Amino acid sequence: MNLFRNLLFWIVLALVGALVAQLLVQDPGYVLVRYRGTDYSTTLAAAVLIVLAVLAALWLAWRVLNLPFNAWRRRRDNQGRTRLSEGLEALHQGHWNRAEKALTQAAEHADVAAIAHLGAARAAAARGDSAAANRSIDALGLDHGSSRTLAVAELALAQDRPVEALAALDAASAAPLPPRGLALRAKALVALGRAGEAYGLLGALRQQQAWPSERLTRLEAQWAEASLRQAGDANVLADRWEALPKPLRSDPAAVAAYAERAAALRWEEAAAKSIEQALDTRWDESLADLYGRLPTPQDAGRLDARRSSAERWLQAHPASPALLVTLARLARAQGQWPQAETYLHRALAQGAHSDAWEELGHGFAQAGDESRARLSYANALRAARGEATNELPGRDLRQKIFDEAVTEERDEHGVPRLRG
Repeated sequence: MNLFRNLLFWIVLALVGALVAQLLVQDPGYVLVRYRGTDYSTTLAAAVLIVLAVLAALWLAWRVLNLPFNAWRRRRDNQGRTRLSEGLEALHQGHWNRAEKALTQAAEHADVAAIAHLGAARAAAARGDSAAANRSIDALGLDHGSSRTLAVAELALAQDRPVEALAALDAASAAPLPPRGLALRAKALVALGRAGEAYGLLGALRQQQAWPSERLTRLEAQWAEASLRQAGDANVLADRWEALPKPLRSDPAAVAAYAERAAALRWEEAAAKSIEQALDTRWDESLADLYGRLPTPQDAGRLDARRSSAERWLQAHPASPALLVTLARLARAQGQWPQAETYLHRALAQGAHSDAWEELGHGFAQAGDESRARLSYANALRAARGEATNELPGRDLRQKIFDEAVTEERDEHGVPRLRG
């Protein structure tokens, strides 16, 4: 396209020149110049050629006179780029003092001043000189307001000052925030315990590709969990839970956060229901354990419903130690200690640790068996430390055989096999 425009320009210029030449041949014209009593006369064509020659001579003289200055400017620009390159390389290698010195010198050149000041600020911050970092950031001025805002926020976050970082990013002069600004704002919000607002930035972060999709997926789960734990009341908690995508509402971490926060807000039934739905979708030992640690409902019917759900899961997961401990807790809450004790011994046979021993201690203490309660509590401490536990007295051979039998699993063909 540029070649076509240039060719068209020269064709038009040639046509104009031919037209002027034709006119001058027909009538060469007459030019008279009178200066201080002296007359100078010539044809129009000669006058035009003289003027063009004078202009060309003046242009050539100007070029010759500017040669030293142009050479000096080129040398200065090359020095600036060289110092910038050396400074950035030193910054990458961790030579903070050398990087700051080279970048400060490079900042004297206008064409690389902005990136040089930013690099010098990072080098100063890396060596712990906040004053020097702030001076380099302030040197950016108003011409690079967005870059200056990002540098201020980044430095504040690095020094655990999220309030100042958020104030800088929320300033009217910083709008609209570039992708890195959105990422820094999300970090500041999370640091201030406002994960719910950070979660709301996920759409913009994805649209502007501020982070890789894998990292955004991971942060989505983390921020969802944190926002649920930080919910101030039941309405906010319910809104945030309903706003989560369906896969997250079966994620163990998010479900646990919602259930624990709902239970703390005296919303026990919603907490239990969320765990039930998650376990029906995808089995998770931590959620099975949490189900038994939820506050005991006062309504006997709800307690029966919880135990029925746990017994239904046991048919599909007979070797789950967390579920067996949960069933023991529910049975003890119903006043059925013998059944609870049986579940706990099965749980210990399946590899349960301190939580099962602690529950045994609670049950024996409630039943008035102080000696076995003390031994159970001692075993809970030993199990928590990774030490060997002592056997409870009174477990006869038949009961031990039963404990071993419940460790039975089945392979993919349904054939029983025992744990060794």
